Amino acid sequence: MTEVVNCVAYDQSGHTRESITVDAISDVMKDPQKFVWVGISEPDDALLDKLKEEFDLHELAVEDARHAHQRPKIESYGESLFIVVHTAQFIDGTVRFGETSIFLGERYLLTVRHGSSLSYAPVRARCELHPKVMRYGPAYALYAVLDFIVDNFAPIIDSFHDELKRLEAELFEEKLDRHMIERLYQLNRDLLTLRLAVAPVQDICQQLMRFHEDLIPVDIRVYYRDVYDHAVRINEAADRMRELLSVAMQVNLAMVSVGQNEVVKRLAGWAGLLAVPTMLASFWGMNFEVMPELKWTYGYPLALSLIGLSCVLVYRRLRKAKWL
Repeated sequence: MTEVVNCVAYDQSGHTRESITVDAISDVMKDPQKFVWVGISEPDDALLDKLKEEFDLHELAVEDARHAHQRPKIESYGESLFIVVHTAQFIDGTVRFGETSIFLGERYLLTVRHGSSLSYAPVRARCELHPKVMRYGPAYALYAVLDFIVDNFAPIIDSFHDELKRLEAELFEEKLDRHMIERLYQLNRDLLTLRLAVAPVQDICQQLMRFHEDLIPVDIRVYYRDVYDHAVRINEAADRMRELLSVAMQVNLAMVSVGQNEVVKRLAGWAGLLAVPTMLASFWGMNFEVMPELKWTYGYPLALSLIGLSCVLVYRRLRKAKWL
C-alpha cells in the first residue's frame, strides 16, 4: 500500500518547515532558498511517475526504485545521485531485509522504502532539532538516513551474538540433536545477508566523502566518515561472528562424530561379550558322542560356570577400557 510518509519543505536556515503536497513540489523548488524532503513507502506507479515529473528524475533511476530488488549502489545522473541501500529489522523474532532507494539533488531528498524497513520519521524529527546542521540541506538529511540505517544493524548483531552464545552452551551439554546444525546454518546465512547489506555502505560513504562536491559540502563530509566507521565496525563484528559460527559448526560435527563413535564402541563391546557364551555353547552343542564331560554329572553346571566366568572377565576388561 502506498504511503506518503512526509512531504516537507525547509528554508536554508533549517528553522522553518512547511508541509506541502506532492503537486506543489515543483513550485517550491523554484525558490532557491528552500529544499524539499519527501519520504514514501511501497509507492505505486502513479506516485512514482508524479515524483519523477516534479523532481525531474532520470527514468532509469525511477525504474530501479519502482521494481526494487537492486544491489546496493550509488549512481550519478547528471546533477543528482541515486543510492540504493539494504535495510533490516526484527519481525516476529526473525530478521527480515528490505531496501531503500534514495534520490539526492541540490535541493531535494527523496527516500523510497520497500520491504522491511523502519520509518524515517524519527530521523526527520531528530534533524529538525538541530537547525544549525540542517542548513546543509539534503546532504545532511542523507547523512541522517544512512546513519539511521547503519545504526539499526547494531541491535541485530547483538541479538545474533546472544543466539550464538546460547548455541555454544548447548553444544557442550551433550544434548545433540539434528536441529542444532540447522540453527547454526540459519544464523550463518542471516549473518552473510547482513554483511552483504552493510558492506556496500562503506563504498557509498567513501564516494560521498571524496566526490560529488556539488551535492556534498566539504564541511559535512566528516559526518559521512562517522557512518563509514559504524559500517566498518558492524562489518567486522559480522565477520568475527561468522568465523565463530564456522568453528561452532565444526565442533558440532565433531561432537556428533564422538557420540557416534561411543555408540559404535558400546555395540562392539556388547557384541564381544555375547561372543563368549555363543562360542562355548556352540562347542558343546555339536552332535558328537565322544566329548569331554558329555556324560559327567557336573558337566552342565561346569559349562554354565565357565560361560559366566568368561563373560564376567570380558565385561570387566571392556569396562576398564571404557567400551561399556
